[in-house]
Amino acid sequence: MLCTEGGVKILVKAKAGAKRESVEKLDEGTFVVAVKVRAEEGKANEAIERALAKHLGVPRSAVRIIKGFHSRQKVVDIVGIE
Repeated sequence: MLCTEGGVKILVKAKAGAKRESVEKLDEGTFVVAVKVRAEEGKANEAIERALAKHLGVPRSAVRIIKGFHSRQKVVDIVGIE
């Protein structure tokens, strides 16, 4: 986890097209996020942002993928937590 001005950056290992949605913390700053939605037209990325927001208890607008839009490995910026 990398602290930034106003929030943190975390690493996410994405699993699109999963049977059930889940968020699992592997270690400090690394999560595995499984979503039911397939990786088509950014829909899985949106589902990952929603799942992380719900898991962390922050508004959906506070969670934003900033790197790895077309990859399983993503960097996510979360505003409002330290």
